[in-house]
Formats: sequence, C-alpha cells, structure tokens
Amino acid sequence: MPYHADWARLTLALAAVIVVAYLVAQAAGRLARRALLSAMQHDGPLTSLASAVHHPIRIIRFLVFTATVAALVTPALELAGVQTNVGMTSHTLVEWLLGSGLRILVITILSYALLRIIGESVRRLEAEMGQATSADMAERLKRARTVSRLVQNALTVLVVSIASLMVLHELRVDIMPILTGAGIVGLAVGFGAQTLVKDLIAGFFLTLENQVRVGDVATINGVGGLVEEINLRTIVLRDGDGTVHIFPNGAIDRLANRTKDFSYAVVDVGVAYTEDPDRIIALLRELGTALKADPALGPTMLEPVEVLGIEAFEEARMVVRARIKTLPLRQWDVARELRRRIIHAFDERGITMPIRPAALPPK
Repeated sequence: MPYHADWARLTLALAAVIVVAYLVAQAAGRLARRALLSAMQHDGPLTSLASAVHHPIRIIRFLVFTATVAALVTPALELAGVQTNVGMTSHTLVEWLLGSGLRILVITILSYALLRIIGESVRRLEAEMGQATSADMAERLKRARTVSRLVQNALTVLVVSIASLMVLHELRVDIMPILTGAGIVGLAVGFGAQTLVKDLIAGFFLTLENQVRVGDVATINGVGGLVEEINLRTIVLRDGDGTVHIFPNGAIDRLANRTKDFSYAVVDVGVAYTEDPDRIIALLRELGTALKADPALGPTMLEPVEVLGIEAFEEARMVVRARIKTLPLRQWDVARELRRRIIHAFDERGITMPIRPAALPPK
C-alpha cells in the first residue's frame, strides 16, 4: 500500500523546527555577543567593536541553527506521521531533554548568572577604586579600569571554559584530549614564560596597590625620573637627561615614589659659626611665612615652614635645615623660591654663607 504523507502536518512540523532552531540560534548569538563584548578590551566606539565580532557571531548562529535542525527534524517528521530510521526519535529526544538537556540548561543558566555576578562585582570594584578628588580622578579611573578588565577577563575565560567542557561532556564529546592538550600547553607556558608571568603578576599588584602613577617622580632600581607609562608588563621612566628607561615589573627590586600624596621641599642652609643659630631659625620661619602668603606658590604649600634646626657641623659652616610640606611635584618650585629669598635676606642682613670646602685631593 503506497504511503501518502500529510503535507500540511509535514509542512507545519518543518516550519516549527525552523522557528525553534532560529530562536535557539538567536539566543546563542546574543549570549556569545555579550561574552565577547565583555571579554574584549576596547576604548573606542562600541559600534566598531560590534562590527569586529559580527562574523564570529554569524558563524555561531549558523552552527547552532544547523545542530538544532539536525536534532529536531527526525522527531518532527515522526510527529507528522513520517517514519524514518535516521536521526533521533521523539522518545530518544525526550529522554535526552530530561537528562543531558536539562543539565546543559542548568549549566548555561548558572554560568550566565555567575558572569553577571562577576560583572557587577567588577563594576563595584571599579567604582571604589575610582573614588578620588578631581586632581587625580583620571589616573585613578584608568587604574581602576585596567584592574577591573583584567579581573573580569580572567574570570570570564575561566567560567566559560569550565562551562564549555561540561556541556561538551553532556553532548557525549570526549574531552580528555582537550584536557590533555590544555595541560601540555600550560606546562609549556609555565616553563617557557616564567618571566612573562612574573612581570604580569607584579604589574597587576603594582596597579592594584597604586604604588606609583603616571606623572609621579620615582626612583626605580636606583634610576630616578618621571613615570610616563605603567603597563601590566613594564613601567616606563624618563630621567632628567631625557633618556627613557623601561623596567619589567618583575625585575623591580626597589621603588621609591617621591610624589606619593604629598612631598617635602627640603632646604639646607649653610651659615658661618659666628652667626647666631636662633637668629637664622627665626629668619627662616619669617621667610616661610612670607612664602606661604605668595599667591603663586602659597596654595601649593600644605603646611607652614618647619625649621628642624641645626642638621650638621661641617668644616667651615653649620647647616640649618628647613622643610615645607607641598603638593606632589611642587616641592622643587617651592624650594627654589625659598632659596632665592634666603639669598636676598642674608645679603640685606649681612649674614655670611661660607662655601662648602672642596674635597681634599687623595694622598
């Protein structure tokens, strides 16, 4: 007896398969797009980044659509009255949906929820690290974004990798070659890139702890200069001669930040032993008070001048030290102006400033 197919039911079943496959592919494409956009670092317009991930998303949608159609077409034909011996039957599909399919759904939902929690936690971390005054807001925000992106990318890759392996396992895909290959690659990277990993870890904590910022004057491994760049692997320093020094973060043994939060303008004044030290100290306080009232440099002084007293006895003079707390990077301007005023004040009052004796030649 010839078989007459119910074309209406067959057409409806195939249309339902296509619609379901299309919806599943669209959902998978949206999830993949969000994951790629959150994992990729980008400082430009979002439209350019979206165009960069457009082709991978199309491939993912096509693969998901094809796999869904292949999985549902046989059960759909069976429901339409067409018996085939190819593919998954409706009974097998129901068993798979209640078993592996349900576990895949739970894995996907938990992974998505975990990624959302990671994203929200990273945003809070960025907000807390970005709290600052307007003077250093830009640099703190840059540091916060760098750390938050690094943390989010690392956790996102970890969650997506584990979830993907679990889904492949539920799809009856042998993941042992993947795990073996990942172990071999990790071992090779561990042996071959120890210095790189050390630099990255040191750069992460250097940025996280805000040890030094762009624009600070610092001394690194005995070399002093202006910090021009801070990267996860290197820090760039330019000295007074204009020479650029690049230090791997893992090779930094000593770091001295001379402009962290505030600075001190330290001025040593050498006077003859015939001068009254109390008179010199009173004059330095007077000059510091006048400098504090200066409209140009006064706002850069955080506290009044502090005369510490006699610092040292040398062969032809005694040294009196004064110190002024200033804003970062302004200590040199304040110290130069204070020295200029000291010269004029000593000339007006006849105070002798002997020259430091030259070092004796070796015998």
